[in-house]
Amino acid sequence: MKYKVVNKQQNSKKCIVCGLDNGLGLKASFYELENGELVAVFKAVEEHQSYPGRMHGGIASAILDEVIGRAIQIRDENVWGVTAEICLKYLKPVPLNEELRVVGRITKDSRRIFEGTGEIILENGDVAVTSTGKYMKMPLDKITDSEFIDDEWSVFRSGDDPDEIELNY
Repeated sequence: MKYKVVNKQQNSKKCIVCGLDNGLGLKASFYELENGELVAVFKAVEEHQSYPGRMHGGIASAILDEVIGRAIQIRDENVWGVTAEICLKYLKPVPLNEELRVVGRITKDSRRIFEGTGEIILENGDVAVTSTGKYMKMPLDKITDSEFIDDEWSVFRSGDDPDEIELNY
């Protein structure tokens, strides 16, 4: 099914997941969908491997942690998720050099804590990894300093952002 992209979230310069100036990073782009889910799009490369041709499980954990933790920004762009716990189930190997979609959503939301789930979806629609997580809500200025906010955050990739994203899983 295709979903309309309603917003593109920001990238940073150096984050291992979304940093556009991090030579070893995933350079993931994050899109808010009309159905209230957040989708990250990226391609793992050789630097992200464990066994030859397969993405490292720690990279899978990082991208799922990021997409669930960012999903709260669909509800409030000033709130960030700080990980309290995360649990993953590895169902299939995640290949390198394939465009992957990582979907995250909020399943429980209270004043200070939220919970969410997510999946890494392969090009053929198979779910390779699932995750659940619990996060504390925090404003960015309580997590980092103003130098990061002013100089490292609010970086956008331009050009090839989709108007719709297809999810078949």
